[in-house]
Amino acid sequence: MSANRCASPLPLVLLGAGGHARVLLALARAAGHEVVGVCDPALAAEGAAQWLEVPVLGGDEAVAGLDASRVGLINGIGQLVGSVARRNLYQRMTAAGHVFPALIHPAAWVAPDVVLEGGAQVMAGAVVQPGCRIGENSIINTRAGVDHDCRIGAHVHIAPGATLCGGVQVGDDAFIGAGALLIQGIHVGERAVLGAGASLVKDLAADLVFLGAAGRLRPPSA
Repeated sequence: MSANRCASPLPLVLLGAGGHARVLLALARAAGHEVVGVCDPALAAEGAAQWLEVPVLGGDEAVAGLDASRVGLINGIGQLVGSVARRNLYQRMTAAGHVFPALIHPAAWVAPDVVLEGGAQVMAGAVVQPGCRIGENSIINTRAGVDHDCRIGAHVHIAPGATLCGGVQVGDDAFIGAGALLIQGIHVGERAVLGAGASLVKDLAADLVFLGAAGRLRPPSA
């Protein structure tokens, strides 16, 4: 899906009601999308009827009652280092036939030839230059810069203020921290983590963590 064709003709339902979901609700409204409901287990448990003037439809189970041909979804789960909740939710819902349209904040700039796969989210102030491809369910967060010919995999988080110079490749499930800098042509492997404010001048292999001047193996999941 190219940037100039990413607007969803469908009304949307937001999944989650945390901080990332609040940002996405503001994005959707600013971009002119109709958000007709929110699904969140905590809100459902509280018996809440509305959240930020959006009807609460229930927990995640409420999605089963939605017609996937008539309603699109927004993945409002934030991406934290080592967390798979956002990816798992996306994969579970897409396997059930639901669609997550790509979303672009009107205050972002995305070149016309950029390819945004399903569920990609480009936040306010972000810049994505020509020749880039952003994988499914990935986040280009506030004021991040992705320069020409970058390839971003699926389920990636490019955190606020990060800068990717031209030709950078980022593997699936990688995490690029806030304010990080990647010089041109760098390759970041799957599930790798680049810490906030770090500058990367050579490739980072899969599953490695790089913080400041020292890299270390990512600890195994608990």
